[in-house]
Amino acid sequence: MNTPRKLPLGVQSFKVLRNDRYLYVDKTWYLAQLVTGGRVYFLSRPRRFGKSLFLSTLAAYFLGQQELFKGLYIEQAEKEQAARENRTTWQAYPVLYLDFNTGLYDKEQSLARQLNMLLSQFEEIYGTNKNEEELSHRFAGIIKRAYQQTGKQVVILVDEYDKPLLQTMGVNEELNERYRNTLKAFYSVIKTCDEYIRFAFLTGVTKFSKISIFSDLNNLRDISLEKQYAGICGVTQTELEMNFQPDIQVLADEQNLTYQEALAALKQWYDGYLFHPAGEGMYNPFSVLSALVKKEIKSYWFGTGTPTFLVNFLKEAHYYIPDLDGKVELDEEGLQTYRAVAQDALPILFQAGYLTIKTYIQEAGMYRLGFPNNEVRYGFLKNVLPAYSGLPFVETGKSVWKFVEDIRAGNVEGVMERLKAIISGIAYDSFTEENLKLREQNYQTAVYLVFALMGQFVQTEVHCSTGRADCIVTTADSIYIFEFKLSGNGSAEDALNQIKKNGYAERYKADGKKIVLVGSSFDEELRTINDWKTDVLGN
Repeated sequence: MNTPRKLPLGVQSFKVLRNDRYLYVDKTWYLAQLVTGGRVYFLSRPRRFGKSLFLSTLAAYFLGQQELFKGLYIEQAEKEQAARENRTTWQAYPVLYLDFNTGLYDKEQSLARQLNMLLSQFEEIYGTNKNEEELSHRFAGIIKRAYQQTGKQVVILVDEYDKPLLQTMGVNEELNERYRNTLKAFYSVIKTCDEYIRFAFLTGVTKFSKISIFSDLNNLRDISLEKQYAGICGVTQTELEMNFQPDIQVLADEQNLTYQEALAALKQWYDGYLFHPAGEGMYNPFSVLSALVKKEIKSYWFGTGTPTFLVNFLKEAHYYIPDLDGKVELDEEGLQTYRAVAQDALPILFQAGYLTIKTYIQEAGMYRLGFPNNEVRYGFLKNVLPAYSGLPFVETGKSVWKFVEDIRAGNVEGVMERLKAIISGIAYDSFTEENLKLREQNYQTAVYLVFALMGQFVQTEVHCSTGRADCIVTTADSIYIFEFKLSGNGSAEDALNQIKKNGYAERYKADGKKIVLVGSSFDEELRTINDWKTDVLGN
């Protein structure tokens, strides 16, 4: 039971995975549907979600590498399909694999150099034409010559097509715009050379608006939100339990958990991604494999942090951060379209995996979004807190833990003093009197983030609405109920009375725990917590 199995953490080559006998969750059913059901596809999925491995699987199939698929679904499906089409099995095609993962796209010529390197490799095989000077012309020439020389249509696989755009977005918008124009012309070749192409599959994180890259490439079938392809990348609950039972047991033993407790923890931390309202919930494969290999449940997906431009976009748009946890509503066009302006930060939060589908309001045609799991919720909020509190990112975890220690020790004074320090560190934005509520919102967001992040360690409920933040923190022996009054809306005494008058504590009295009520008020002029009062209801 304790002998480690070969789990494919970090393995992106299907050939390496199969030849070196790594565990493989069979996704070739999706491959069979794709190659028989269409020709030109686009798939958007968050980073580290298995896109590269699936693209490598497609490459192996179209190169006719039959030996790699032994025992998998596609082995029999290929025989049956070949019989229906009256053709030989495992036909090999010329494959053009364009991988944008490896480049650093921070300078004017970075993208052109990467494209030149990729095209030069293909030109060594299929030749050049001195009249082809533009990158798009060279690409078209390669496709045509590959077809002419082999007698087979070409397969085009593009891994992370938008990597150059994501690296420059919010950092260098002028360069980002030039990159979009370059890629628009380059990818349009896939449409103009349609007669020479057997199959094309592009992957990325974002889908840019129709006025940009995809405006010319309008023959693509976007399967990102199609029900039948909702499980194409990632791990379903069934796949997890069928394929990883021994590894989950090892994790459970290492963490002194039962098997069911370990399974529940994995679900709470890494499950929850939905790519269609009626689809199965998906686990982040990178995070699950990391937890099983390292035998520890913690945050893995956030190793590189949240892009700064996303946090800036949200703050510039004055977006109400608490709404990200289950109250975002977008229609289908909004989910799939990204435009590089602050007001459109929400679609990229969905496409990048920070938000996912929670429910679908059929009557309105609206999707309600929220954080998929604990890993994303706490990782994202931790990255956001410095923007609203003045806390350095490296201090965020330590600061939140100090709050937890104070709460567990019953030290309300310590909690409020720490909160006071955080509020005092908030930047004084130059809001007009008409926009005073936006300043209040910054205070409220800082309070929300602190209490929400405490939920990693103690059970918390955070309820926020305009003008107030109600926070309930539950420990092993106590329940703390906080009420905040903002901008002269009342004193600490008023806040305390509101808790009592509205009966916030009633639902908790049956728990038999000590209930601590905390009322507090903000001093708008001093930009800090003015005072607070407490009351204990019982033991």
